[in-house]
Amino acid sequence: MEFFDKLGETLVSAGRDVGQKAKDVSEIARLRIDIRAKEEYVQGQYAAIGAAYYEKHKDDDAPEAEQFFLIREALEEIERMKAEVLRIQGACECPNCGHRVPEHAAFCSSCGAQLGDMSGV
Repeated sequence: MEFFDKLGETLVSAGRDVGQKAKDVSEIARLRIDIRAKEEYVQGQYAAIGAAYYEKHKDDDAPEAEQFFLIREALEEIERMKAEVLRIQGACECPNCGHRVPEHAAFCSSCGAQLGDMSGV
């Protein structure tokens, strides 16, 4: 009988160890998710600071002027490519609210602004 008692104690102990390991794995996974979320938050804050700095100093003769020029050039290219996508889709952007509307729509379906023919926009 002593053998079975020891075996039972060993199994119970092993079960506790497995249960603790499962809790540890779960806690580590939760912490890793929280860490990633905080890291993404910090990266977003860095980007916001950089964007604010750029907006404040984009017309300055700062040492960063070369990067500002490259950013401005990239933003203009992004806008050109977005307009090309809209053109291919047969759509355009409402100048009032920015909503995507069919190319020859008379009014914006989002804000109701009168559009006229915006095919040249």
